[in-house]
Amino acid sequence: MSRGPTEFLTLGDEAVRAVAGPGGRHAALIEDAFHVLIETPGGGVTFSGEAKARRAARAAVERLADRIAAGDEVTPTDVRVAIDQARTGAPQTGPAARRGAVGAKTPGQARYLEALETHPLVFGLGPAGTGKTFLAVAHGAELLRAGEVERLVVTRPAVEAGERLGFLPGDLTEKVDPYMAPVWEAMTRILGADQLRRRRERGEIEVAPIAFMRGRTLAHAFVIVDEAQNTTRLQMKMVLTRLGEGSSMAVTGDPSQVDLVDPSDSGLVHAVSILDGVEGVAVARFTVADVVRHPLVGRIVDAYDADAAGRRP
Repeated sequence: MSRGPTEFLTLGDEAVRAVAGPGGRHAALIEDAFHVLIETPGGGVTFSGEAKARRAARAAVERLADRIAAGDEVTPTDVRVAIDQARTGAPQTGPAARRGAVGAKTPGQARYLEALETHPLVFGLGPAGTGKTFLAVAHGAELLRAGEVERLVVTRPAVEAGERLGFLPGDLTEKVDPYMAPVWEAMTRILGADQLRRRRERGEIEVAPIAFMRGRTLAHAFVIVDEAQNTTRLQMKMVLTRLGEGSSMAVTGDPSQVDLVDPSDSGLVHAVSILDGVEGVAVARFTVADVVRHPLVGRIVDAYDADAAGRRP
């Protein structure tokens, strides 16, 4: 690549190292995305290339510098998000910028967090590994720590047990825990084991299967309905109407992974079809581009989606 016109952005040493990345890999991603040449001679970053390309690359680098200034690390995923935001002109402030280590890793996640901040009912739809549940838990934990809600309530259909949990040993929490493992993992990572235990003991964090939500009104709470594709239409209507004063709800699930005997009875699919566009309701749709697990997960999801599409008439 010819050097071309250049410009210089002054940055601190830590930001320069983050922009360059291990072995120059972060800078290489930005160079490939905008067809510019990036050099880090010390004290800042030099951009070489066409004016429009330089501006876009500079915008991406400035976003990464903001992450460093906020005390966050920069990963290759963060670089790709910054590149996408620079291309689209998406704002770099907002909920994701305030969440540090549990911030959005993709533009889709950023839109989801924004929806959770601004809507009392948010549906998060998409494949495994997109962060639907984890980010909802992070949002709820933040509300709880800030005193904006009194309880964090998580409910999930126990399809494997047919919602008939009486035959399982232990109290309600012990019966439900096997089905809530992903949620507990997320809460432990966000709150820490000790704080999670104390808040559970005080009743600030509650778990219950969908069937135990009937007849309740959940006031001043953040409610997460996880694996919602496995609720029936009646269950979904029931749990959505539990919302009380000062409460909000995140409903997460993958409409392509329904485990009900009659998949057409999925309450998630039905609810989204009739509530999308209703005031106060947001629908965040994730794609394979939002998968933030091992890179192979995205390719696995793509392969299964392609296979399923090939079987449809």
